[in-house]
Amino acid sequence: MSETGPVGGLGDAAQPGTGEVTATVIVRAPAPKVFAAFLNWERQSDWIPFTKVRVVEGDGGEGSLIEAVTALGPAVVRDEMRVVRVDAPYELRVVHCGKVLRGPGSMRCTAMGGDRTQVVMHEWFHLPSGAAGKLAWPVLWPGSKMGFKGALKKFGRLVEEGKLS
Repeated sequence: MSETGPVGGLGDAAQPGTGEVTATVIVRAPAPKVFAAFLNWERQSDWIPFTKVRVVEGDGGEGSLIEAVTALGPAVVRDEMRVVRVDAPYELRVVHCGKVLRGPGSMRCTAMGGDRTQVVMHEWFHLPSGAAGKLAWPVLWPGSKMGFKGALKKFGRLVEEGKLS
């Protein structure tokens, strides 16, 4: 992702928004295994609650379009993201480019001693509704942070148990 301008026709979606969420987990597995498990897009449905993930366009690598549909009762949120960088087994960058969820995101794997890997996910969402969205963010942020962290912890457990590769 370019630090100075939009990525590949993604316009303002490629620029960081004001809604920022970060989560970190240590996984007892080597970085290449953790990274490969993360890139198994369809299996993300195993660790992201109420969400089905699929590759819509491409092979899941750079340039691919990924769709994540989260449904809780009648409420449905469709998240489209373009994979803009894959630097295996260290970093993955996406741009959320749908109508509701927009903004860049990254996942970084850092190898640690003892075949452990630190995983850091970071998202910068554009907040809807202008000033109202900015005012609501402090209320919404704790729930977003807890959900993000909980999903990432489940991901780590599944990798450690050999149930996700």
